[in-house]
Amino acid sequence: MSIPRNVPVILFGVGGVGRALVRQVLAARSRHASRLHLRLEFVALCDRTGAVVDVHGLSDDTRSALLAAKSAGTPLRQTPTGHSQPDPNIILEVAGRDGAIVIDCTASDDTCPALLMALGQGYGVVLANKRPLTGSWATYRQFMASPRLRYEATVGAGLPVIGTLRNLLDAGDQVTAIEGAFSGTLGYLCSQLQRGASYSAAVRAAHRLGYTEPDPRDDLGGMDVARKALILVRMLDWPLELTDITVETLYPAALSGLSVPQFLESIKVLDEPYAMRVQAAQAQGQALRYRAEVREGRCQVGMEPVPLDSPLGRLQGTDNLIAFHSARYAASPLVVQGPGAGVEVTAAAILADILALAALA
Repeated sequence: MSIPRNVPVILFGVGGVGRALVRQVLAARSRHASRLHLRLEFVALCDRTGAVVDVHGLSDDTRSALLAAKSAGTPLRQTPTGHSQPDPNIILEVAGRDGAIVIDCTASDDTCPALLMALGQGYGVVLANKRPLTGSWATYRQFMASPRLRYEATVGAGLPVIGTLRNLLDAGDQVTAIEGAFSGTLGYLCSQLQRGASYSAAVRAAHRLGYTEPDPRDDLGGMDVARKALILVRMLDWPLELTDITVETLYPAALSGLSVPQFLESIKVLDEPYAMRVQAAQAQGQALRYRAEVREGRCQVGMEPVPLDSPLGRLQGTDNLIAFHSARYAASPLVVQGPGAGVEVTAAAILADILALAALA
């Protein structure tokens, strides 16, 4: 029986998704060894404060201790094996070697230089972080020039959105439009409004249930949806920038400077306006959905009424739905639907990308 090939893995970002990824890799280790003849070996775990590095591979005990520490809110630099070195470029220089795969589970722009350096050295790069692909068009082109980049988890968490679009394009289909609901958080908000909940109650419930970011304005601002849409737009080779996307924000600018508790209290002023929008849609047999649309070289994101009997109108809860209209899917779009958020499904998409890159070696 052949000895499994070691694949060094460098992980930027040890939040919920990063920790779930580490656990999934360890849980599947015997399967990877027997079926794929490889062993994914974490050589560096990094957060914004520092890193833990062992070029020979972090031991099981060390990994378990680090995951427990991070779950408890302890920065890596404060752990017994941690170092105060948050610079991704230096981490890459220390831990990188032939066949390495670099994972970005952050939500930061700061990793971009290190990621480009990794690709330039022939390493694999897997993104859950949307920012590297939604900066300037020129930077996007730099990333896409490498065949060793994977980014399924940037849109739709564990749903095969990127892979589906890539397959359509590689098969020579002409994609004419993409539309759908790209946010589980805003899908929940819309479902609650449709059921008669007030805007403020729906937002507070989403925040309490952990569906929103710690600051719900990060979801209600629509920029996360806009970034997902921009990635799909750019896959069509349309050179749009983030500023080219029309984005509807679901709260007024006057509430931007408040603390989170103040914001959650102040949004009661939005209850009546949103109730009126819901009533107007229902009077026409429609429901409000936070919808992204890519069509004819343009992209827009915002709350819109859609027919109740349409795929988007029937969508409930935190599910995502992405519909691809193309020359071959003209009469009826190709639809991808399912959970569009969650650390486990997102980590699973990242792991699938890692394995695909490891198979190229």
